[in-house]
Amino acid sequence: MSMHMIKGIQVHGASKRRKPKRQVGWKAAQEKHDKWLRKMGVHPEQLKGKSKDAGISIPKYAENSSTVKTSDSICGHAPKKETNTYTGTYIVGIGTMHKSNLVPITSKEDAKNIASMRR
Repeated sequence: MSMHMIKGIQVHGASKRRKPKRQVGWKAAQEKHDKWLRKMGVHPEQLKGKSKDAGISIPKYAENSSTVKTSDSICGHAPKKETNTYTGTYIVGIGTMHKSNLVPITSKEDAKNIASMRR
């Protein structure tokens, strides 16, 4: 496949630099424009040595700090919470009903009833 058939690639005239077409009197207009730029102080030759300062300064917040001392350090973790454990005698255990429902078992009879239930 040749290069002229590939979509998105332009091969013709890519390496040539074309001379711009100027109208009559363009040189006088360019000199007038350059003169006006020099008068305003923004001609490229005048801007070469100048520093680019927008006139905006960032305030120094350290000078206006409060008397209260602050810190950027992050505290450590809190101690682990103690787990709750059942210490009574009323609940004997936990049984599983149908559809994975957990049910407290209070006596041996409840345990037998839950074990013999059908799904």
